[in-house]
Amino acid sequence: MSTLVIVESPTKAKTIRGYLPAGYHVEASMGHVRDLPQSASDIPAAVKGQDWAKLGVNVEADFEPLYIVPKDKKKVVKGLKEALKTADELVLATDEDREGESISWHLLQLLKPKVPTKRMVFHEITEEAIQEALSNCRDIDDQLVHAQETRRILDRLVGYTLSPLLWKKIAFGLSAGRVQSVSVRLLVRRERERRAFHKGSYWDLKATLLQEKTAFEAKLVTLGGVKLATGSDFDESTGQIAAGRNVVLLGETEAQALQERLVAQPWAVSNLEDRSSTRKPSPPFTTSTLQQESNRKLKMSARDTMRTAQGLYERGFITYMRTDSVHLSQQAIAAARSCVEEKYGAEYLSPQPRQYSTKSKGAQEAHEAIRPAGSTFRTPQDTGLSGRDLQLYDLIWKRTVACQMAEARQTHITVTVQVEDAEFKATGKRIDFPGFFRAYVEGSDDPDAALENQEVVLPPLKVGDRLDCQDLNPIGHETQPPARYTEASLVKMLESEGIGRPSTYASIIGTIIDRGYAQLNNNALTPTFTAFAVTGLLEQHFPDLVDTSFTAKMEETLDHISTGEAEWLPYLRQFYSGETGLDGQVKQRQDQIDPNEARSIMLEGLDAVIRVGRYGAYLEVDGEEGPVKASIPHDLTPADLDVEQVELLLKQKTEGPEKLGFHSETAEPIYILIGPYGPYVQLGDESEENKKPKRASLPKGMDMKTITVEEAEGLLSLPRLLGVHPETEGKIQAGLGRFGPYVVHTNGKEKDYRSLKKEDDILTVTLERALELLAQPKRGRGRKAAKPLREIGPHPDDEELVAIYDGPYGPYIKHGKTNVSVPEDEKVDTITIEKAIALLATKETTKGKKKSTKSKSTAKAGTDTDTDTDTAATKKSTAKTTTAKKTTAKKTTAKKTTAKRTTTKKSTAKKTTTAKATDEAVTEVAELSGSEVNSAEINGTEINGNGMEKGAESNGESATAKTKTTQSTCTSKAKTTKSAATDSSSTSAKAS
Repeated sequence: MSTLVIVESPTKAKTIRGYLPAGYHVEASMGHVRDLPQSASDIPAAVKGQDWAKLGVNVEADFEPLYIVPKDKKKVVKGLKEALKTADELVLATDEDREGESISWHLLQLLKPKVPTKRMVFHEITEEAIQEALSNCRDIDDQLVHAQETRRILDRLVGYTLSPLLWKKIAFGLSAGRVQSVSVRLLVRRERERRAFHKGSYWDLKATLLQEKTAFEAKLVTLGGVKLATGSDFDESTGQIAAGRNVVLLGETEAQALQERLVAQPWAVSNLEDRSSTRKPSPPFTTSTLQQESNRKLKMSARDTMRTAQGLYERGFITYMRTDSVHLSQQAIAAARSCVEEKYGAEYLSPQPRQYSTKSKGAQEAHEAIRPAGSTFRTPQDTGLSGRDLQLYDLIWKRTVACQMAEARQTHITVTVQVEDAEFKATGKRIDFPGFFRAYVEGSDDPDAALENQEVVLPPLKVGDRLDCQDLNPIGHETQPPARYTEASLVKMLESEGIGRPSTYASIIGTIIDRGYAQLNNNALTPTFTAFAVTGLLEQHFPDLVDTSFTAKMEETLDHISTGEAEWLPYLRQFYSGETGLDGQVKQRQDQIDPNEARSIMLEGLDAVIRVGRYGAYLEVDGEEGPVKASIPHDLTPADLDVEQVELLLKQKTEGPEKLGFHSETAEPIYILIGPYGPYVQLGDESEENKKPKRASLPKGMDMKTITVEEAEGLLSLPRLLGVHPETEGKIQAGLGRFGPYVVHTNGKEKDYRSLKKEDDILTVTLERALELLAQPKRGRGRKAAKPLREIGPHPDDEELVAIYDGPYGPYIKHGKTNVSVPEDEKVDTITIEKAIALLATKETTKGKKKSTKSKSTAKAGTDTDTDTDTAATKKSTAKTTTAKKTTAKKTTAKKTTAKRTTTKKSTAKKTTTAKATDEAVTEVAELSGSEVNSAEINGTEINGNGMEKGAESNGESATAKTKTTQSTCTSKAKTTKSAATDSSSTSAKAS
């Protein structure tokens, strides 16, 4: 008997294959095999002319979704149908959550099997779990399917209804989403709070006291029996002490006078307090808490966390990673307790097995927390993992094991010291029993180091002891604005408010960054001016859609649909088609929204108006000869834009750039300017004879207010020749690229780069230091260089190493830039150099064919995105991370291709659409500082005179556009559009 088992990804298929009996054949669906149409070209001819087809949902026919097989999945579906022909039984083994249930349902609808069909679910990929799942197969859960489908339809309706409105009123390529827009508003509200914040200052005294040759610190807390003012006593809106607070506010003068009065007076202990406390370990990880903690500890983004966790799950290292549950099975508890006893001893075990209950309202993604897979837990050292895989597994292992450990016991000691009418306090902490601290401390990478840091040792003291004041210093403080959200804190906020599903947070945050609504700076999410404009429009005209409580209520209703407590069809009708439905609201208000007003942002305290244009945000003020406009640097945030910066930008625009001085050799003037990508220096004036004056951007840490002529000359001289390599005699240079300062070794046509460290100065780095950096192993950005599983030998053509590496889809052979998977019937240890060369040659041939047809291909990459927003964008084949120069080339090619394929009639419609879209969309464009014609090498990238990447402005397209969008295709009224709203809704990243 032959059984076909279908899972989502090749990695999962390979792992499961080893645990199934003979006769079982495993295939991968590569994620979703059916979805709503992503573009106009996906719409079937039979319904192409109907208005509802653009939505992909027939709202007049009970919101019937229009499902199609994407172009890149047709080959997959064909292969699955062929495999089913020889099978006697079909087993659908996709993930156990709503998304997995939906994939299985779609497979059932497409394949139409005539053989018995079962649904197999499991939350870990181990032999025991797979065998148990085979024995307990079930039917597809229609309620789960309906719940996922309702979310999918709802997200499509929100995205495809609101996004075109944003195109018309603010800028092309923008998007709205049910959870995305609420998340952006949270970021904007925090930034508004930061802008409204007024700084307050206060002083206190810190004493260094000595008792029995042991020094400790104490801080002034009261003066004359009245509490000393601290940061919490200030009103953030005024920067003054809040009304009703009875506190003493010390300024610098008062603090210094108090220091002089107290330093020589007698100090004595007036009170001692000991307070014992215990701390319980945190529950094992859920999706949300794993994202938060990996962001804090490992500095991994939510997206990277989920990608890494999915790989660990599919290779059998951890349980399913999309879950709201903190529950552990009895098997897992026993495994964790065994680890504790073996590694730390029986005294570190909790007296009783500890079980946690899930507090999240809608927790239902899966029935167990994220933990190491299996009935026994492999220690991190025994897994053979490396890099991020090892880091994340280590985090999960420690958290799971710690939850079964004893509580930590600690004693807090507070010492009160009196001197005249001033009262100082010193606090200490003693770890009496570390308990679970031995394995895991939140926010710390090293539990042992964290234990040392937690203990604050005080000398033996008793009331009445005289103390020797060694030092007494006045300390000044300033109140700080509310902290920006990090990925971790935003995830925590979304979950606490009940907004969205934790399994979609990673993709939502990724979309917010990719769409230009936020920048990720030092792990903080900083909203852009575009985010302010979009949030302002939605708050004014569609307040419910960005209201946290309204969105949480929607989420609750969707959960009720999944449990059968609510009906999906009446809810969709009410939301979209009712008297106050979304469709009616948009139709009613779109003519009332003034595009010029929608693109304008007024910030308190600034006379200038900020507008969002096609090339980014810019300032506009009324001048004597008309409006004056100046671009705002991309790294300047709404909260940080102040009067001084506005004046500087406008002055540069009206009076020209500031002159630093003259070059010591050429006597040409050196100017300091500000462009959209930050400050830069320029040598000489622009003229007909000198259309491309030399320019260089200022590296991080260099202030445009303090830069000297000598430093400017040094920057303009880059790249700087340091010398030659002693072995190759190739030249070694220091330069400034788009990712910062670097050194490079040129050996023939090959170039070897290394980034300079923080302590290195690009203007003074020596040849010896460059050689030292070049001798270090090269690392990928944020990743360790991969180590081969086995080195096969040199390639006969170029003597370059051929080796086998471990990848997300299993082992693969690598030679240069060519990779090819190791066949399933081959073993890593037995592959010869001849076999490897033959496999690589086959891949090279395939690559050649793909390259020749690349310009014609519009197929999307092999993974579905995991987000809950339908985003207004364009063709899905556009790469997200290309330089502006490359993007321009691609766009030009796309336009030429479109032109060739378009009939005269369609071409005429396209021109009309272009004109209309241009009128409706952004009409005001910032006049850019400097020449827009000339270009220079800044940060190693071709940019124009204001620091903008060259090519971003070509054909009038947005410099911030992430997708291959043309003006002719950015209106929902054009039936001939080649690109419609990109829908990246609730489909999960199922294909690894």
